[in-house]
Amino acid sequence: MISLPRSSGILLHPTSLPGKYGIGDLGAGAYRFVDWLEAQGQSIWQLLPLGPTSYGDSPYQTLSAFAGNANLISLDRLIQNGLLELGDLADTPPFPRDRVDYGWVIPYHNQKLALAYHNFAADADLTLKREFGEFVSDNQFWLEDFALFIALKRQHRLRPWTEWERELRQHDASALAKAREECAEQMNLERFRQWLFHRQWTALKEYAHEKGIRLIGDLPIFVAHDSADVWAHQHEYLLDDSGSPTAVAGVPPDYFSPTGQRWGNPFYRWDVMNAAGYRWWIERIRALLNLVDFIRIDHFRGFEAYWEIPADEPTAIKGRWAPGPGATLFEAIKTALGELPIIAEDLGVITPGVEKLRDDFGLPGMKVLQFAWSDPANPFLPHNHQPNSIVYTGTHDNNTTRGWWENEVDERTRGFVKDYLGHDVYDILWTLARVGMRSSAKIFIMPMQDVLGLGAAARMNTPGRPAGNWTWRITESDLNHPGKDALVHITRLYQRHPDQQRSR
Repeated sequence: MISLPRSSGILLHPTSLPGKYGIGDLGAGAYRFVDWLEAQGQSIWQLLPLGPTSYGDSPYQTLSAFAGNANLISLDRLIQNGLLELGDLADTPPFPRDRVDYGWVIPYHNQKLALAYHNFAADADLTLKREFGEFVSDNQFWLEDFALFIALKRQHRLRPWTEWERELRQHDASALAKAREECAEQMNLERFRQWLFHRQWTALKEYAHEKGIRLIGDLPIFVAHDSADVWAHQHEYLLDDSGSPTAVAGVPPDYFSPTGQRWGNPFYRWDVMNAAGYRWWIERIRALLNLVDFIRIDHFRGFEAYWEIPADEPTAIKGRWAPGPGATLFEAIKTALGELPIIAEDLGVITPGVEKLRDDFGLPGMKVLQFAWSDPANPFLPHNHQPNSIVYTGTHDNNTTRGWWENEVDERTRGFVKDYLGHDVYDILWTLARVGMRSSAKIFIMPMQDVLGLGAAARMNTPGRPAGNWTWRITESDLNHPGKDALVHITRLYQRHPDQQRSR
């Protein structure tokens, strides 16, 4: 169960931070944002998944459930560590300041991190090398599979592992031993990149704690098929003899899409994982809790039942509900790790079984205000909120509040909002923010786009859209936007400011 005083925070993924290298990173921009949160009386920074992205750039379809996104490594901090020189970054291209151009960013960062590795291997001090060795030793469970997987992907021109030679696909011991010899240097580069990410993230987390900021991370329930996890643990997934999924994950038609969402992730063999004591899941949760304080599990309802789509179906319409692991998984995690600092993303088709699983373990659920305006019984309306929940104006999958109000709300809904509030709505952004702030829920989270009053162009993700997502960024000047004054005012007004909690 999450134990926090009445508080509030901001949803902003690190890729959206300001910076001069084409993408937000773990350098000065991240530290300035932590300072900004403290100055505005916020106690929480909520993030999207931190893993290494692949085709489509989605943080919900990563190459590993354990590894970090190396594009977030601060190049400036590598100068401070003596792994790069100032002149090494003199060729920085004129990257866009307000969006991420991944096709431009990724090769540039790969080049600079390869140079940093060369300098590390040739001339790093003994303290850094000892620290690197300890990191490799402490993370053997996932790091060795990931390093070999990435090395082999590069060797195969980034093709999916199901298109590799049969011996490598099927984990033939002699083929893997030969690959480790041939890819030894590339594997060490991947270990190095992961060490840098975890080293810089740990420092940022410690700084956030000093400022009274706690981090909410994000854990997708499923993993990408083309990932180190599936390749290395094929016996724990529902795959055919070629390694392809026999069925894939998604959700049925809903608010976001009339044909549902076909994510394409393979399903776990829950019986096999149960027989192994859910070790992979325990290690996954343990690893993420080293990076964050609380974990939002995306698509929590899939633990009770998940939408199973035949692999040859092009949409999610023709699926069926299949039973998930239920309480056995959470009992195993709780036995191994103690109380569960987990938030249940309980949106979508929620049944009494999902609610029971959530409530039996004392997990807070989510209330999204953009979904609230249908009728007085809507559970997302403030008078129906429970203290053990987290309220949002919107999420990364929603339009911004301004974009929602301008483009998605019909007259009937506008009339209900007016009737519920008892007055006309002149500023939907801060009206909805006040509604969330004064809720009885312990925690209120607002996407940074809403603080800045931005419209639909600043949306982070549109479910079902194959390209153009995950690119939005703030600029340095955005941290001086007058929305910060409104934010700190209502944080105090509704007693979510940390000073007010300390005085109680």
